[in-house]
Amino acid sequence: MTARFVRDLLAAPAAVPDAVAPLAGQFAGRCGEIDWRALPAGLQRPAWWRLFHHKRWQYMGIACGDCFIGAAVVHVGWTNAAFAYLFDRASGKVLAATSRDGVPGLTARVADVPAAGAESRFAWRGTRVQMREPTADQFVLEVDGPDGFSVRAALDGQAAAPWLFATGPVAGGVWHATHKSPALQVQGEARVGGRVYCLDGGHASLDHSNGLLPRDTRWLWASAHGSEVGFNLQAGYFGNHENVLWLQGQLIALGAAEFSYDQANTLAPWHVRTDDGLLDLHFHPEGERREDRDLIVAASRYVQPVGTYHGWVKASAQAEPYLVAGLLGVAEDHHSRW
Repeated sequence: MTARFVRDLLAAPAAVPDAVAPLAGQFAGRCGEIDWRALPAGLQRPAWWRLFHHKRWQYMGIACGDCFIGAAVVHVGWTNAAFAYLFDRASGKVLAATSRDGVPGLTARVADVPAAGAESRFAWRGTRVQMREPTADQFVLEVDGPDGFSVRAALDGQAAAPWLFATGPVAGGVWHATHKSPALQVQGEARVGGRVYCLDGGHASLDHSNGLLPRDTRWLWASAHGSEVGFNLQAGYFGNHENVLWLQGQLIALGAAEFSYDQANTLAPWHVRTDDGLLDLHFHPEGERREDRDLIVAASRYVQPVGTYHGWVKASAQAEPYLVAGLLGVAEDHHSRW
């Protein structure tokens, strides 16, 4: 069945799939419901297939002057996991981290969509990661890990720019949908042992993804957010569906992302650009979180450098370049067999 592809950033649909055909494209705002059981007959898969291919995750990143915090809850149908870490910029090291595999059906939950009243959570063997939205555009991240590692953060998106919602087909899978937030204002603190990191005045972003994906999935990702400018870029399984720029309150669709980096030395500088000429940035890593796992039935190679972006972005081909300097964010090289 041929999908309808929407190039303009129309308002996000109330539900995906819709009653006529699966909708593909980029939209402004948030989708209210995702139910892959409602796909048309030509895209339907049996329940056992969906169990092994339905992947959902929610990620939050918090960028502050002296640290970066990343946390995620992942539900891959047949099992689940979570991680959280704190990267200290002064030392260039991950000073606190926790990563756990859970018990299928018991230790984790990931909401189908990010919505008021929804939550994603994981709790198992001394690790707890909880992300919730008690009221509209007000988010909470709570982390408890080993050795006194904790995060208590409130994220405010009431005055934020529009969200991105993107949905479309995936080669080797069926369909995928993702929400990406603009910069969210942060208040709170993180603790590592006896040290307290103040998170007030930082900027956070939220990534919520839900799809029927192939067993082998790979992507390159870049993300950074500030009060005036932010972006989300991906090259891999989802094409250029989620490539966008937030510039002074505007949500701007971008073309295909091109990543130039040394896979053998991910702490060397990266170069990221889009083929429409609207973004050209150099990324300078300060350190990284790396985790390579082989569980026989599943495996992953994951590296997420933390650092700063420098260069320029443009709202349109005719616009003057907007200079970007020292924008704290991450890049990522991820390959999962899940």
